[in-house]
Amino acid sequence: MTEKLLRPLRTRPWPERWLTRVLGAALSCAAYLLCLPWDLRDRPELPGSEVETTPVTGTGVLALVAVLVFLAVHFGLRDALAWPLLLVAAPPATLLYVSLRTHPGPPDGLVDAWPLTWALFTLLGAAGVLFVGAVARQFRTDLAETFDEEWSQGLAGGC
Repeated sequence: MTEKLLRPLRTRPWPERWLTRVLGAALSCAAYLLCLPWDLRDRPELPGSEVETTPVTGTGVLALVAVLVFLAVHFGLRDALAWPLLLVAAPPATLLYVSLRTHPGPPDGLVDAWPLTWALFTLLGAAGVLFVGAVARQFRTDLAETFDEEWSQGLAGGC
């Protein structure tokens, strides 16, 4: 059973392949929604206080990163390299965009920094997912077998 679960998705029937991909994207969305609050604005620590605090916690961010790394490893091992980016990094980036976009503007005279915040975290998330997926891909056995076959054929052909 474990062998079937870790086989490359391109060898699986298309319903199983797409169901796995949809479930991966759904897990990515669910992890974002569970680990980070929807409204990311800073809030007063206590009513009437001038000290603001953010609802984002370090534990929530670490839990989100752990789930996204796990999904990136899974899809890096089982699918083409672009799929982890689309299934793991894109859903949280989209939800972050919607969350930041729905905030009211900043107080008068201040610059709204949400586009830069979104771009930075999207870039960091996408780069991390691509890196983890690429590293996981190095451990795929079907790629190693294909390389060994091509290498031995190349040597036998007189290269």
